[in-house]
Parts: sequence; structure tokens; C-alpha cells
Amino acid sequence: MTHDTCLLSQKPIPVADRLIFALDVPGPDAARALVETLGDAVTFYKIGLELFMAGGYFELLDWLRARDKKVFVDLKFFDVPETVRAAVRQLAPHGASVATVHGNDAILRAAVEAAGEQGGDLGILAVTALTSLDQADLNDLGFACDPKTLVLSRARRALEIGCRGVISSGLEAAELRRNLGDKLLVITPGIRPVLNRPADDQKRTLDVEDAFLSGADHIVIGRPIRQAPDPRAAAAAIQARIARLFATTGVV
Repeated sequence: MTHDTCLLSQKPIPVADRLIFALDVPGPDAARALVETLGDAVTFYKIGLELFMAGGYFELLDWLRARDKKVFVDLKFFDVPETVRAAVRQLAPHGASVATVHGNDAILRAAVEAAGEQGGDLGILAVTALTSLDQADLNDLGFACDPKTLVLSRARRALEIGCRGVISSGLEAAELRRNLGDKLLVITPGIRPVLNRPADDQKRTLDVEDAFLSGADHIVIGRPIRQAPDPRAAAAAIQARIARLFATTGVV
């Protein structure tokens, strides 16, 4: 894969925050134990639906914030606009950095407006196309276009509405950067930092350096860290790769 190094993120993001760990575990006790294990190797956590359904979600969010961890709330709000607006109002006081919303312009606009009303720093992230979907899946869902076209269209609308950023596969991040510049935060899940990627439910994946050189601002990694024999060492190794990439290209 060839890269245009000018796509490397220029945003003033602390290098340690560029890795977001997906805290996908069965419950809050397991989550807290894993956070303690990872220590200072991870500064930014994504907490999603599994933990939400386990109970104690907001208590966990507050616990992370009390330890100076940044939090990405990945609940993909998708409902009628006023319901999404109300949900974002409930979330905003808890100090999360960003939250995902999945829907049309009216839904995204309601979320952005609700986040702004609270006077905090909650950013809304628009979901473009899940990294678990490939072209065949999009065809099944009735989208008469390729993933890049769909992602770029949704990202343009998200930017116009005032979203802080988008969730996008690294395979589409370069197209976003070339068309939209540095205006949107691009968070890229589905990162598989291994040479021989095992089969799993992520179909549109990239390695660590590939994702950043394609324009990602943050990458989201879960299983490759969580399932490692030494999760802290695995996270630290990825952090070292990220720091080396940004240091050698002059971006800090």
C-alpha cells in the first residue's frame, strides 16, 4: 500500500491519546480490573453497548474520568431526533470526550445541538459505515454505491451539520482527508496490528501505521490488546509504534 505522508494528522493531539482502547468486556468489574492492568499505557477508552447493558455504565464513565482517562461513548444513538437530543442531554454532564450517533441529518443535528446546549466539550461523531460491512453487505442493505462513496457522502453531511468527526475505516480515511482536509476528526476502528490477521468480524481493516498514514487522527484497538498474553505490554508496544511514526515525520 502506498501512502501520501501529507495525510498524517496535524491536529494537536497528545500522542498517547491517539490510541483508543475498546473496553469490550462483560461488566464494570472486569473493566476496572483491565484499566488497572493497562495503567498509563492507555489514556483513552471506548465503552460501548456490552458494558451499557451490564449496568453501572455511568459509574464506570465517572470512575474513568476521575482517573484522568478520556472516554469515547460508543452507543451509536439512533432514534427519532427528539429522543436522541434527550439522550445526549443526559450524557453531556458526565465528561465524555466524544459519542457516536448513527442516523440521518435530523438525528445528527439534534445530537449536535444538544451537546452544544450543555456548554461542555462533548463532540458528536457520525457513524459512516461499520467496519464489519463490506460491499456485499452494503448491497444487501440496499446501498447502491461503494463504501468510499457512502462514507464520503455521510462525512460531508456530518461536517455541514457541525459534528466533530466521523467513524471511518482506514480504507476510506484517505478519501476523507483529500476531499475534506483536516476539518473533521477521523477515528478509525478495525485496526489489526499483526502481520497475519486472524479471521474475525472486522472486514475492512488496516495496520497501525497504515491507518495513520491514511489520515486517521485516532485508532481504536480492542482484541489485539485485550487477548494478548500481556495486555499492558501489547498496548505499550502499539504506543511506541505510534510515537515513532509521529516523531519521524515531525508531527508531535
